[in-house]
Amino acid sequence: MTNPLLEVKNLRTHFHTERGRVTAVDDVSFSIAPGEIVGVVGESGCGKSVTSQSIMRLFDEKRLVEYEGDILFNNESILHMPQKRMQKIRGNDMSMIFQDPISSLNPVYTVGDQIAETIRLHQKVTKKQAHQKAVEMLRLTGIPAPEKRVNEFPHQLSGGMQQRVMIAMALSCQPSLLIADEPTTALDVTIQAQILDLIRDLNKDMGMAVMFITHDLGVVSELCSKVIVMYLGEIVEITDTESLFTNPLHPYTKGLIQSIPQLDGDRKDSLPVIEGTVPSLDQVPNACRFSTRCPFADELCKQEHPVLEHDRDEKHVRCWHYKKIG
Repeated sequence: MTNPLLEVKNLRTHFHTERGRVTAVDDVSFSIAPGEIVGVVGESGCGKSVTSQSIMRLFDEKRLVEYEGDILFNNESILHMPQKRMQKIRGNDMSMIFQDPISSLNPVYTVGDQIAETIRLHQKVTKKQAHQKAVEMLRLTGIPAPEKRVNEFPHQLSGGMQQRVMIAMALSCQPSLLIADEPTTALDVTIQAQILDLIRDLNKDMGMAVMFITHDLGVVSELCSKVIVMYLGEIVEITDTESLFTNPLHPYTKGLIQSIPQLDGDRKDSLPVIEGTVPSLDQVPNACRFSTRCPFADELCKQEHPVLEHDRDEKHVRCWHYKKIG
């Protein structure tokens, strides 16, 4: 079997806030193999983005955050390495695409300068070579007239082009792991499809692994081979994509699947919803975290916290009653 490229082991991410310490990611474990595309789904506030940013170590570790557990990247511990070593990996061996490109791009520098800066930071090339590489990366992402666009500022580009610039920047050093945090959220449907096709093609051509964070289960069905379902900071299910839609095990996963609009459904029928909202991090239930919203919850669910069990075919589920309600 291929060794994992990324292996997250019992990760906990604690934030220091005015109301005390809160845990945004709690005992999260998963792995991503080389060349694999893994989807991470769940409502807002479930810990998806915090998990990805913890992997990249983007938080202020002196005042804001502390970690427990471990993260192995190419068999090297990320959480225990010096910051100087982490800076060489971040943006080079692993990169990230953020969901809002206009707030991630610097408005006073051309997009070419920003891509070239990433290249020169990690590779021994001249300024001219970095500029030429920036043009090549823009061409790779499908931006028309890249020789012209490379000298333009972010506000001169459309939303789709801005996102392609972010992808070009993330891929400029040919990372082995790409973390995409809802990269198509602010784009129209046509541009979304183009960006997803681009990520799929680059995954195939470059052999890079992808951790794809999204709310859109339709995207998951088209792009991912494995899916991680998160709720309130912890993993509640890990399964292959086909099983996610044909045989979801956790009640929360079932609720997410049922809430997808059906093209052949009757418009008069109301769309099923998951009652309630995700609790805040200072009001996390001590037992099953989904018990306050789960239609199958009983006294056991409200008193004891379930573990993430291994089911058949390497599936994982965190539920006391998944065998009964399957």
